[in-house]
Amino acid sequence: MSNRLPVDRVVDESGNADWRPSPGGLVAALEPVMRSQDGIWIGWAGVAGEEIEPFEAGGINILPVPLSDQELQEYYEGFSNDTLWPLYHDVIAQPSYHREWWESYVKVNRRFAQAAASVSAPGAVVWVHDYQLQLVPAMLRELRPDLVIGFFNHIPFPPYGIYSQLPWRRQIIDGLLGADVIGFQRVADAGNFSRAVRRLKGFETRGPIIEVPIDADDPEAGSHRHVTTDRRGGLVRTVLARAFPISIDADQYQELARRPEIQARAREIREELGNPEKIMLGVDRLDYTKGIGHRLKAFGELLEEGRLNAEDVTLVQVASPSRERVETYRQLRDEIELTVGRINGDYSTLGHTAIAYLHHGYPREEMVALYLAADVMLVTALRDGMNLVAKEYVATRVDEDGVLVLSEFAGASDELRQALLINPHDIEGLKETVLQALAMPRRDRTRRMRALRKKVLTNDVARWSASFLDALTRSAHGDHPLQNPPVNRR
Repeated sequence: MSNRLPVDRVVDESGNADWRPSPGGLVAALEPVMRSQDGIWIGWAGVAGEEIEPFEAGGINILPVPLSDQELQEYYEGFSNDTLWPLYHDVIAQPSYHREWWESYVKVNRRFAQAAASVSAPGAVVWVHDYQLQLVPAMLRELRPDLVIGFFNHIPFPPYGIYSQLPWRRQIIDGLLGADVIGFQRVADAGNFSRAVRRLKGFETRGPIIEVPIDADDPEAGSHRHVTTDRRGGLVRTVLARAFPISIDADQYQELARRPEIQARAREIREELGNPEKIMLGVDRLDYTKGIGHRLKAFGELLEEGRLNAEDVTLVQVASPSRERVETYRQLRDEIELTVGRINGDYSTLGHTAIAYLHHGYPREEMVALYLAADVMLVTALRDGMNLVAKEYVATRVDEDGVLVLSEFAGASDELRQALLINPHDIEGLKETVLQALAMPRRDRTRRMRALRKKVLTNDVARWSASFLDALTRSAHGDHPLQNPPVNRR
């Protein structure tokens, strides 16, 4: 279950509608499981105000959940993306708190839970994804206590001092604790969640295990998958909350990078940019969490100081459109484009543009060509759950060349320690690291990239999904690590 379905509706020139798979890593990871286990994918079809009947696409059963125009505005654009998103990303932008948005969020989450409850077989496994659906686990457990429920949070979970600002902080915690396994991108995120549980609920936590008290007189107490006794002899249901860092389909990126036509396209890109000595690349959604402005500021100052020259170094910035109906994002686009225009006006020459700014998305083949063309990849996120672009760049570099400059505030920095790690708020430090990346000898580039590639190729998206589902399946049999012996239930 996810907010969006793994397919997009496309309409041909004759007006005939069809569905094609979305180009996402989550889809690639779960598609084989969905097919082999007769799974159903539940989500919104991306079209507001339409009731769409269940259908099959690419061998996957699809169950669309409808959203009205008002729900799209309040549940999705409002509470999900103008309340939770900025709050969970360290309040980089100010969250908005509106009671009607919250009421819509509750209503839509209940609709998703009811959809899952209506189609799940007895004892089925339900895997709920991301911050738009944080209430679903508890709602679903209330409707179907026989189910095995997992939840994965793709974005950061904030420290308690930030999370506590949310007026509905207890309700979100209660919703998530309906799951048997709760996955996070980073160890720190799981720790933040456990601390919030202790502060708001007073529940015991032991390592990754959270003990949720159960009323012994509750008629449903015996239906839970794993009930144990706590140290005081009370009944508790154990919830596993730990890090499961997500990854990419690394083999697919390697295969694309080895294609002669894509390698030829990479050479064409360099020619189109005027064959500069070095190309730096940023690839982001146009979002205030990505640190695009910090990156541009550092590059602009290096040009102003004469430490870089637009004849020699070009920055390519791909900023794909994002949430353009939200005012904060419209303002961000204006700011970024003004900055790009100023830097190009000051430092570009007739033959070389300082910044090639591209405000649209590209197919995967073109992205791989861009990765191959780039000498330095800049990931300067101010806060990011993972940042898969960093891993895509590494997987693509089959030549074991290229330098990754990576923010320590992106989840990927926990694994990709051989990147040049930076604090994007430290503009002077960022400038020095950019210069270090551009001047790095080939031997050092190869050593670092070889280590990065080993990590990405070993921990790919298939391993991620398998590890989560394994933990979730084991939880169904009372096999949480650190768990007390199960209670004898008659």
